[in-house]
Amino acid sequence: MNQDYKLFHPKWHRTRIPIFWWLRKRAYTKFITRELTSVFVAYGALLLLWQVWMVTRGPEAYARFIAWLKHPLVSGAHVIVLVVLLFHTVTWLNLAPKALVLHLGRRRIPNVVILVAHYGALLGATALFFWILVGR
Repeated sequence: MNQDYKLFHPKWHRTRIPIFWWLRKRAYTKFITRELTSVFVAYGALLLLWQVWMVTRGPEAYARFIAWLKHPLVSGAHVIVLVVLLFHTVTWLNLAPKALVLHLGRRRIPNVVILVAHYGALLGATALFFWILVGR
């Protein structure tokens, strides 16, 4: 074997893509923004778990948690979280007809029916939540 021989491997051409490529089109921006809102969804889930944990630790621990929630900075941050989660919910529900293709016999159920059903379920769950929370 020739020790001076080196296996030739051409350098592959890779097009450079800028980090903010997704800002070029509105659809891409909306997609990436929706994906980033999953961080806020995780925060909401962790906040709920933290609240349940505080309930199990006793009334004084739960009172401290509620006092923390009432702090103006925390309340303001949670308003922002609410707006972001509403954006996430609306964009997610608008994707439902594309992700869920239903057939009734040989006919495809129209996208608007799936969309109305999802928004109806959201409104029904919200009404039930408020009825339990306020109505009792």
